[in-house]
Amino acid sequence: MLLHCVFCAIRSDVDPQALQTVMDDLAALRSEVDGMLSFQHGPNRDYEGKSPGHGHGFVIGFRNREAHLAYDGHPRHKDAGARLVALCEGGYDGIMVYDLEDAASSG
Repeated sequence: MLLHCVFCAIRSDVDPQALQTVMDDLAALRSEVDGMLSFQHGPNRDYEGKSPGHGHGFVIGFRNREAHLAYDGHPRHKDAGARLVALCEGGYDGIMVYDLEDAASSG
C-alpha cells in the first residue's frame, strides 16, 4: 500500500467552502481511480507543535504505485490540485507531500 500524505498551508482569507469543495472533488476520485482505497482529510491539530504552518491535510491510500500514477494523471485530480494550489500560501510552495510505502504490505 502507498500512503499519499498532503499537508497544506491554507491562506487565512480562504472561504472554508472552497476548501471543502476541493476535498470533495478529490474524494470523489475513489469511484473513478481503480486502486484508490481511501481518502481522509481534516484540520491539523498540531498537538506536538511541530507543523504550525500546515493547517490542513489529507491522506489517500493507494493499492500500489500504479494506482497512484492513475490518480496523478487523472484530469479531475489535475483540476482539483490546481484549485488547491490557489488556496495555499505561496501557491505550490504551500503544499508538502510525503508518499509513504507501507513496509508491512510491500513484503
